[in-house]
Amino acid sequence: MISITEQEFNKLSEYIEQNYGIHLKEEKKSILTSRLYLELINSNCKNFTEYYEYIRSDKSGKAAASLINKITTNHTFFMREAEHFDYFRDKVLPYLASTVKDKDLRVWSAGCSSGQEPYTLAMIISDYFHNNKLFWDTRILATDISEKVLLKAMQGIYSSEEIESLPSIWKLNYFDKLDDNRYRVADKLRREVIYRKLNLMDNFPFKKKFHTIFCRNVMIYFDHKTKIELIKKFYDNMEYGGYLFIGQTETIPRNETKFQYIMPAVYRKV
Repeated sequence: MISITEQEFNKLSEYIEQNYGIHLKEEKKSILTSRLYLELINSNCKNFTEYYEYIRSDKSGKAAASLINKITTNHTFFMREAEHFDYFRDKVLPYLASTVKDKDLRVWSAGCSSGQEPYTLAMIISDYFHNNKLFWDTRILATDISEKVLLKAMQGIYSSEEIESLPSIWKLNYFDKLDDNRYRVADKLRREVIYRKLNLMDNFPFKKKFHTIFCRNVMIYFDHKTKIELIKKFYDNMEYGGYLFIGQTETIPRNETKFQYIMPAVYRKV
């Protein structure tokens, strides 16, 4: 195993934080070393200094993309923090259905990981609008910085254990069985989610504002300053009356945001 020096760790962690917002503490040094070991070998780098220079000099962006695939943790599952989905179904959708006059519903799953969150939202929306859905544009934007998880999300293939927590009617209506242990999200539902690679540190490219943004368990990797800047960008890119959902372990200091606190991990632009 190639070891990493203090100086090399500081250089890499600074690069990662500046470009992706992810703050790596000192105790993450061994994890970073183990996750990037094969990257060094595959890029013919003898040490982390050479690897750092390799990433910075690679104009194709492939080296940086491979780096972010290695260092991001993409732990998620269907119905995670289920009370959020209940609130979205029972409170948010009825409000939006009565106030969005052009019937263009704009929902964003930011940090969508392997797709469980946006597909869950798509199923809830499909059930809610039912036959009236024909008159609405309800496609969900789902973004992540990792190309690896976006590929899995677009494929929409999950094990029977992964979809075990879903209602039986959803499994019947929105999934196709591939074999004894694998299910694929049905085409009609996969078409409802638009996947894109997006770095939340970049300027947002959106022309229209969102009615709801889910960004859950993403900001736990950011330092305070980066988190507050991102929250402001969410606020500026949201319609008045819109809702922001963050992770249950995350908080927004009320004196540092214009969002109104609604309930744990749920905020609103008013």
